[in-house]
Amino acid sequence: MSYMPIFTSISRGALAISLAAALAPVGAAHAQTDPAAAAEEGLGEIVVTASRRAENAKDVPVAVTAIGGEKLDALNSSGLDIRFLSARTPSLLVESSFGRTFPRFYIRGLGNTDFDPNAAQPVSVVYDDVALENPMLKSFPVFDLASVEVLRGPQGTLFGRNTPAGVVKLSSAAPTDHYTGYATASWATYNTVNAEGAISGPIADGLSFRLSGLLQRRDDWVKNDNEGGNADAELEGYRDVAGRLQLAYESGDFKAVLSGHYRDLKGSPRVFRANIFQPGSNHFVDGFDKDHVNLDGRTSQSMKQGGGNLRMQVHLDGVGTFFSTTGFEKASVESTGDIDGGGCYPYTGCTFGDLGVGTFDSNTGNGVKPEEFSQEFRFATDDMNGIRLQAGTYFFHQRLKYTEYSYDLAGTKISNILHNNTNENIGVFASGEAKLTDALTVRGGVRYTRDNKRDTITLDPALAASTISSQLIAVDLPLSNTARGKNLSWDVSATYALSPDVNLYARVATGYQGPAIQDRVTFFSVPSVAKKQTTISYEGGVKGAIGNSLRFDLSAYYWNTDDLQLTAVGGVGNSARLINVNKAVGYGVEANVEAQPIPNLTLTAGGSYNFTEIRDNAAFVAVCGSGMCTPTGSTFVDGGTTYSYLDGNDLPQAPRYIANATLRYGIPVGAGEVFAFTDWAYRSSVNYFLYSAAEFRGRSLLEGGLKIGYKSDHGYEVAAFARNITNQIRAVSAIDFNNLTGMINEPRIIGGMIKASF
Repeated sequence: MSYMPIFTSISRGALAISLAAALAPVGAAHAQTDPAAAAEEGLGEIVVTASRRAENAKDVPVAVTAIGGEKLDALNSSGLDIRFLSARTPSLLVESSFGRTFPRFYIRGLGNTDFDPNAAQPVSVVYDDVALENPMLKSFPVFDLASVEVLRGPQGTLFGRNTPAGVVKLSSAAPTDHYTGYATASWATYNTVNAEGAISGPIADGLSFRLSGLLQRRDDWVKNDNEGGNADAELEGYRDVAGRLQLAYESGDFKAVLSGHYRDLKGSPRVFRANIFQPGSNHFVDGFDKDHVNLDGRTSQSMKQGGGNLRMQVHLDGVGTFFSTTGFEKASVESTGDIDGGGCYPYTGCTFGDLGVGTFDSNTGNGVKPEEFSQEFRFATDDMNGIRLQAGTYFFHQRLKYTEYSYDLAGTKISNILHNNTNENIGVFASGEAKLTDALTVRGGVRYTRDNKRDTITLDPALAASTISSQLIAVDLPLSNTARGKNLSWDVSATYALSPDVNLYARVATGYQGPAIQDRVTFFSVPSVAKKQTTISYEGGVKGAIGNSLRFDLSAYYWNTDDLQLTAVGGVGNSARLINVNKAVGYGVEANVEAQPIPNLTLTAGGSYNFTEIRDNAAFVAVCGSGMCTPTGSTFVDGGTTYSYLDGNDLPQAPRYIANATLRYGIPVGAGEVFAFTDWAYRSSVNYFLYSAAEFRGRSLLEGGLKIGYKSDHGYEVAAFARNITNQIRAVSAIDFNNLTGMINEPRIIGGMIKASF
């Protein structure tokens, strides 16, 4: 299936910019003051909602980092999807083997490398107070936001889904009772267009609206040198369109926001590149060229996603506030990729191990249709002489239908597996806080959770008699699996004010992830069920400010997870198998600092050290297929297959070090300022898989951005920008089932942007 971009020239891209501008700064970010205003007023305070109440970040006994305002705009300026958040806060990494439709999040080393649509992730993404469970739903574009908050450590007592690692919380800019709006558009390398706009204002007494939209697109920039296969001639382009409409109503003590959103994506799947690693090394082979691949399998990707939510609250004076949050989300996703990463094979005369050569052809895809409904009722009391309480109930229901299919070398579909899955979660929670003295505040919470999952697998009747299909499937179909779990999680914390500006805090919290089902049956996989995992986390730190020119926080943590769910991805076959290991541990330190040493200069820096280790001397997995890689851990051979023990290994995609920094300097000129903003993010080396191998130890990655422009007091801005300014290209993930296949990061993007607001 070929992909034809909607816009094929600069002139048409410019037309798209003009249309987006007709929608006519992101609404005031409550998480971070605007740098231009800060030049006169100082840093101000950061307000977060980590406790489900708006509070100063230093008063919340949770490690939390907020991104908003100009920093969020700059990071998202080059058409990237939500993966741009990776390494932009301490302990956070985001990656994908599906491109723009399937982000995987890791906090403090805890995450899930599974590539199946039913994968459970220990990091929850909460968009406008609605928890999104399916990984593909978590890919909704980031635009017109008030803030992004990253909460580290278990957050299960107050948030709607299992959150043993943490929460990424995105909050849309809200409707306003006065007319305001903005339009911003950029054009950059590869005809990359990033256009965004919003308009907000009153409709009637107490009724207001906000309409916002986004267009992101890029030309195909990777040339496919294979001329005889089924893959597109050019790859890595996309067109991603999204919109959101919000209606807000307020009358007396009653408030409500009704929100609806939609997304339409069409583009390339993740581009896999066969044999890009030097045998015995994690460096690229000679001849590697990011602009060229050799693929022969089908390549297509599309996604339509829509949903909405209704958030209501009513306040009873002197008592408290009742909240209701109703969410509904659904999507239809198609993604087909040439997962062997090659277009030539030894049995066709090519040399085993050469760049672009696969051991055998493998072309797979899936069609996924997740549908989720959630309902939360919550009551929060007013302050009762230093005591505040919250309690509520939560219900979640997911229906997930998807197909997994594969093709032969001629492009004929030879297998089609049908999945029909349900996932239901019920929770009851309560929390409270008490101000025991002027300096000491204690908090605690508890949550009871029950999970019920069922997966049913059948074979497409049209292919039931296929000999090739039966060779690929090692189990009898139809087949059903169930998983049930329940848990009581809790947290306790204390905050002590050393001074009005500096707080110490300590927190102990437990986390829970329900039992999971891996129902992949192609390539001789056998369905597996993993029992629930439980986490206990200890952390403490200091948060504060010095005057209005320095803000800081420092935390240290230790976590222990029993029965950790892990996914053995790849190996001898293109398979995924769920396992539980006895335990894993992690510990580290995290820091953030923001300073304004002089009125026009703002600096931020953040970083983390994150140690993770699997502790199970009996756990092992098969290593790479075809004997292509060089395992560096303890191995043994059984039946001709090499296995590697996991004890002592890092968790996958868990870098020891993450660091980020920004610098902004402005010089007043006329009725505005000339400014420069630069940002940098670093993550150290990572393991791609559960076992360790020389080729699959990802090299460290440093990416930087620069933006220089003029911002007028009259509401317009013009600037030039660059992302990945040093053009450092690294592998960020890999596939290990039949060759040394890797995936790379985004190349350097250079462009210009304009913005107008009122």
